[in-house]
Amino acid sequence: MRTDNAPDPLDKRASHSVMGEIRAAENPVQLPIIESSLMEQVLDRNNLVRALQQVKRNKGAAGIDGMTTDQLSTYLHTHWPELRERLTSGKYSPQAVRRVEIPKADGKLRKLGIPTVIDRLIQQAIAQVISQLWEPTFHPNSYGFRPRRSAHQAIRHAQTVIVQGKHWVVDLDLEAFFDTVNHDRLMYRLGMKIQDQTLLKLIRKYLKSPVQKDQQLTASKEGVPQGGPLSPVLANIVLDELDWELEQRGHCFSRYADDCQIFAGSQRSAERIKTSVQRFIERRLRLRVNNDKSAVDRPWKRSFLGFTVSPRRDHRIKVADKAIVKLKERVRALSRRTRGHNLLHVIADLKKYLLGWKAYFGIAEVLSPLRDIDKWITRVRQLSTE
Repeated sequence: MRTDNAPDPLDKRASHSVMGEIRAAENPVQLPIIESSLMEQVLDRNNLVRALQQVKRNKGAAGIDGMTTDQLSTYLHTHWPELRERLTSGKYSPQAVRRVEIPKADGKLRKLGIPTVIDRLIQQAIAQVISQLWEPTFHPNSYGFRPRRSAHQAIRHAQTVIVQGKHWVVDLDLEAFFDTVNHDRLMYRLGMKIQDQTLLKLIRKYLKSPVQKDQQLTASKEGVPQGGPLSPVLANIVLDELDWELEQRGHCFSRYADDCQIFAGSQRSAERIKTSVQRFIERRLRLRVNNDKSAVDRPWKRSFLGFTVSPRRDHRIKVADKAIVKLKERVRALSRRTRGHNLLHVIADLKKYLLGWKAYFGIAEVLSPLRDIDKWITRVRQLSTE
């Protein structure tokens, strides 16, 4: 663990540290469209400071080496010169990611890959640089994992399109998107703006990092593992091609990560859009569409990011029925923990969950479910003070 008087190698206030070799920049780095020395910008002092702060802020579980975010600064203080040399020379190889599986609402398991904190730091530093490259050219209807953009904006944009008369929706579900991204196509897309071969090879190494589960290693032949800081921006780079294809075809759409809804004025038009766009996704992007979950329907009969709209003329935003069911199941699960758990801890967990739920779903304009949540929160607050 880091001692109180040990300087943080990425702390701007440290007068002398092993990070002294990294040139301090007074102004943020301005990236051109194509840059042949992006690895230097990844390893720039200011960029690394931001990356370290973000990794510490996110906390998260340890990777296969057991190192925690609290131990990261001490490790860097001792090992940074060697680590930096391996990165600049192209000799660095990421460690395997730890497989964690969490249950999804449909009963299936979501596969997460937890990198080591060292690899999370490097991935975060890479993500910050390549995000600046792509951000100016990402489509405005893409709302996921982007600065100053949110799921709420995606919902409101969808509502605006529906109010304007697009009363049919093509709801496309990409089957296991993060697990099926084609590496070669992704690297081709990256190579369109990145000439730095050292950085490209490092990103490919991260894509190919083996997965460890129950002490067994499995090779990664496709996909971008959820759980690492680099995955969101890579996912947006993959799906940006879809966004601009929809734009070129004149379609109205709203996308948040791999959740995408395309809107049309008639059922016939929507059916035609679904067929042609699915063909593009599967043949061009080499991704799979889940036909069981995809559909052409009225937008008020489908959910988008936990919301839907009312069928009335104003098409007010509503909390989707599935989200209400999930809320009640979660509250029941937390409440059952009263047996064998400190009651105050259970109340604290309930309060935290309900407040978080209200913060996300509070934009709903049909308020009946929210009134129930307000009553629950009030009751939980009363219990916490009794």
